[in-house]
Amino acid sequence: MATSILGGVQACADALLRSPATALLARVAVAAPFLFSGFAKLADFGGAMDEVRALTGLEPAALVAVLVIATQLGGSALLVAGGRMTWIGAGLLAAFTAVATLSAHAFWLKPAAEQVLNRNIFIEHISIIGGLAAVAILAARPLARGR
Repeated sequence: MATSILGGVQACADALLRSPATALLARVAVAAPFLFSGFAKLADFGGAMDEVRALTGLEPAALVAVLVIATQLGGSALLVAGGRMTWIGAGLLAAFTAVATLSAHAFWLKPAAEQVLNRNIFIEHISIIGGLAAVAILAARPLARGR
């Protein structure tokens, strides 16, 4: 009896993991923070420039904000679309996250009162980079492309 239940659970899990809908939902979930951030920056471009200045000090802030928005939305579009370009979208977003994390959340350079928050954000961003790397790896496999 236990063997048949486990076999049924395994069959359901296999079907779920092979489903194109599951793959799409997973890609949307991974892209969600970048989509929300990109659209928020697009809706409030002045705020996006202020964020660039506050977090990185980079100028010209308008150009940097445009590049950030393009990377977040373009990388997300490639990631969500799936197929052959998935790994490119995942790679863009991973590289962006690495650069943004090192420039905006370098906790070791922050005042003592801000170190814990920025360390936590830094570590969370490492996890996001790992998830994007996993998406790129899986996208490169024939099974992930539905073959």
